[in-house]
Order: sequence, then C-alpha cells, then structure tokens
Amino acid sequence: MSEITATFANKTEPWPEGAERRALVLMSGGVDSSAAALMLLKRGFSVAGLTMNIFGGENSACESASNVCRALSIPHFSVGVERQFKARVSGPFCAAYKLGLTPNPCADCNERVKFGLLPELARLRWGENFHLATGHYARIAERGGKAYLARAEFHQKDQSYFLAGVSRDIIEHALFPLGECASKDKTRAFVREFGLPVADRPESMEICFADEKDYRAVIEAPGAPGPITDQAGRVIGRHTGIAGYTLGQRKGLGISSPFPLFVTEIRPCDNTIVVAPRDGAFSREVTAERVNLLAPEFLASEGLCGKIRSQGEPAPCSVLSCSNGKITVKFDEPVFAPAPGQRLVVYTNDGIVAAGGVISR
Repeated sequence: MSEITATFANKTEPWPEGAERRALVLMSGGVDSSAAALMLLKRGFSVAGLTMNIFGGENSACESASNVCRALSIPHFSVGVERQFKARVSGPFCAAYKLGLTPNPCADCNERVKFGLLPELARLRWGENFHLATGHYARIAERGGKAYLARAEFHQKDQSYFLAGVSRDIIEHALFPLGECASKDKTRAFVREFGLPVADRPESMEICFADEKDYRAVIEAPGAPGPITDQAGRVIGRHTGIAGYTLGQRKGLGISSPFPLFVTEIRPCDNTIVVAPRDGAFSREVTAERVNLLAPEFLASEGLCGKIRSQGEPAPCSVLSCSNGKITVKFDEPVFAPAPGQRLVVYTNDGIVAAGGVISR
C-alpha cells in the first residue's frame, strides 16, 4: 500500500460529504476537462477537480485547473504522483523504444495512472461514493443494463482508443460528459459562454512529460548506431540508434533510393532496422497481448472493426483467436505498419469497445 500513498493539496473549500451525486473530475487545466466539470455542475452533480502533478512543485497545469475551479466555485485538489508516474509511464516509455517498440504513453497513463492509481488514491481519501470523470471524447453506452465504453459522437476527436486498457469496473463508474459534443469548437464555445479563462487555451499535441517536444527529447541514449538493411539482408544505410525509429517511418532514414522506403522491422537482438517499399509494411493479421476484455460477449459478432493507431477510422476485421491474454484479428484489407507497443482496439459496429491490447506482432 505504500506505493499509493500521496498527499492531496487543497487551496479551496473541502468537498462536501453526503451528496448523492458526486463527480471527481480529473482536470489538466485545459478546455476539455474544464468543460466536463461545467457540464456536470449543470447536471446537478457535486463536483470537485483533481489535478495530478507529475513534475513536482507549482506548475501551470495545477494553477490553471485551480483557477477554473475557483471560477466554478468548486473544490480543487492536486496530488503529487511524480515518482509513480515515472515508474508506470515515462520510465517504461523510454525503455520500450530502446527495445524497438513504439509505446503509447497516453494509453499507458490512462490505464495505469488516471484510471488506475488516481481512483485508488481518491477512494482512500473520499471513500467509494463518487464517479470519476474526465474531458475525454468518449461515451458510456448502456446496453441491457450494463455500461460500456464507446466511441464519441464526434468521431474525428474520439479518444476511446486511448481508454481501451481501463478496467471494466472503473468504466462502470466513469463519466465522459464530452462524448456527445459535436466538435471541439462547440466545446470551446460552451466554455467561453460561461467566461472560463481557458476557452482559447491551445490544445496539447505532443507528449506532456516531454514538455510538448518530440519524444526523442526524453530518451537519453537512443542506443548504438547500426545497419539498415533491405528485406533481403543487404546493408543499405546506417541508423543512429533504434530508439529513434518507429515502424512505418519514412522520413529521416538517410537512405538514397529511387523509391520511398519505410521501416518494416526493428530488431534489437542484432541492432538492425529493416526497410522496404510501402507495400512491404502492410499486414492483415495483428496480434495483441495484455488484452483487456471490456465486452467479450461481442467478440463473435458480425461487423467488428479494429484500430491499430489512434488516427483514422476503425477498419473491418474478425477475431481469429482470443485466449490466455492474447487476441489475434484478421483485417478484411491489409493495414499499414502495425507497430508493436501500440494498441489494437476492437469495436462493434455501433462503436462499443469490445477489447483492447498491446500489439506484439
């Protein structure tokens, strides 16, 4: 239990006890989580904001979230999780690249911290009587009296892909108020209408713990240089360390070729990167491990779709096998560069997340 002890800092009023409908909103200080808090207030919830501090000391995220909560007249708490975040997210992130993987830190953070560690800490602080809410664009869909994670109405902003590793028992008590929003512009307009100071705050696009820089900024040693080969094993170039490359990468290879080449394999065993023309980067079958079964009853359904990266629409697929913590799916059409370390997420035809796992091949 010692790992999940933490101190909650609160510069506002305490969260009143005894309210029937309580919502603890994980707030980053941005427009989406601020909108979520405001929406839940309007729906009659007793709302409090909680900001995880992964940097230590005072920082802009905590200050911004605190200002929003003050404007909404709701309590705001911050909790220092710098050590746990490094152990659960940023440390494994750096280690994965050095193993030739392409990790997904946002999905890891949701699974291990935002919807893993923080609910544990919150229950120790406030008991069980609250919903956990965030500003993610995702929905909770009701089917037969059960709650399921589902895609947001605004598909271009949908973030259910990053939430597919969250446990079912957490999903059953989660709230995603932005799931029905028509667009990010609508969200900003809603926040602006109520005069909140974050309405025009820029959207975060890169990795939060890399200070919004390229991921390579947090990898201290990308590894030793080594060969870049074609699929026949012929050396056609040199790489600067496998941690600086991802599957499907085209730019930055430093290879002269009459046609575009893409990374199709990263082999840490012999420090080699393999490249090929674009056709060589496609696969139909994808296997994932550490599978989280959110709706296993739907895996035999017709019309399943899968995603192997956050961008783009899910593509039609079928489940070939699912057992012992692994799932293998076959896409109707080959998909480009499924990268070990990224997520495979399987959806029903109406957008319910059936399963999610970490791609292994």
